[in-house]
Amino acid sequence: MALNFDLRVDRSHSDSVKWNKYNNQDVIPLWVADTDFKSPPQVINELQQRVAEGVFGYGITPPELIDLVVKRMADRYGWAIQPQWIVWLPGLVCGLNVAVCANVAPHESSLMPVPIYPPFMQAAQSEGRQFKSVPVVKRHQRWVADFAAAESRLDGNEKLLMLCNPYNPGGTVYRREELREQLAFAKRHGLVVCSDEIHCDLILEPGLQHIPFASLNADAEQRSITLISPSKTFNLAGLGASLAIIPNPSLRRKFLDTSKGIVPHVNILAYVAATAAYRDGEAWLNAQLGYLRENRNLATSRINAMPGLRMLAPEGTYLGWIDASALPVEDPYRFFVEAGVGFSGGAEFGAPMCVRINFGCQRSLLEKALDRMDAALEKFRR
Repeated sequence: MALNFDLRVDRSHSDSVKWNKYNNQDVIPLWVADTDFKSPPQVINELQQRVAEGVFGYGITPPELIDLVVKRMADRYGWAIQPQWIVWLPGLVCGLNVAVCANVAPHESSLMPVPIYPPFMQAAQSEGRQFKSVPVVKRHQRWVADFAAAESRLDGNEKLLMLCNPYNPGGTVYRREELREQLAFAKRHGLVVCSDEIHCDLILEPGLQHIPFASLNADAEQRSITLISPSKTFNLAGLGASLAIIPNPSLRRKFLDTSKGIVPHVNILAYVAATAAYRDGEAWLNAQLGYLRENRNLATSRINAMPGLRMLAPEGTYLGWIDASALPVEDPYRFFVEAGVGFSGGAEFGAPMCVRINFGCQRSLLEKALDRMDAALEKFRR
């Protein structure tokens, strides 16, 4: 089966959030985290078969999908989970919000690395709650959270540590010793840990392996809420199928109780897509990873040759974090939009002099965007 990731699907006149943002503007959208690739053929075929049935009543979670998730966690990540630990969700962001509301009272706070994917901060501030930042620093050409720097700012009101691995926006894939440091921090301060691992299948750096935080040991498992989804892996974000893995029955009950009447059931078509992706999508995923590695290498090489810009090579995800603090402009996001390239603005992540690039697109489009960046920055080479 030939897989062509260079094939472009024109989404500029569709319902695409990514492509509608700059509708009727000559701006290449490289921002929100979905890709421009067709999903695996098996997913498309099974969706078509399900739609052909013509009846779309309430559905149950397919037992096959539950078995596939349990097997996937064991085979890919060495983590033996039980089916009853799984809570299905119509999206990962609602899982962040439920984790906060279930574990943090309005007068208490969460902790998270900053800069961070914006829904982390939005969830942590729901109903007047607060959060505290764990600064992210550059160490050995990787972005890592500096937990030692956060210790002095704690007051005992912290209840939840929100992690992101692989790290969005920096692309870091945390090593075992780094995860153990995070666990030690959580133990010292009695924190529940919500770990967003939605990009766990998208490891770009050869030789690296995603390690679920909860798989470290029994203590990590019992204090954790792990959020995953096939959505980023197989470009299914618009369907909405995600899950929380919560081994601790008390944490799981609080999570479920908080969800009641607020979080809707998963769409039946999302279940179909997730089942097909996890069962039959491995060859497609491997091909996509090879394509994304080449895109990453291209973007990293060219961006680091541009004046005023630096980007550490992402170890995972299809997202890069561009530091534009040396660029003599007030707003790098606006500067690049005016140059015809639409990134995610760093201010939303807590770092206004940075931008996030999504290189999950056809290489020709990425090259065109990089050419526009080069042209806009030419005046700073003089």
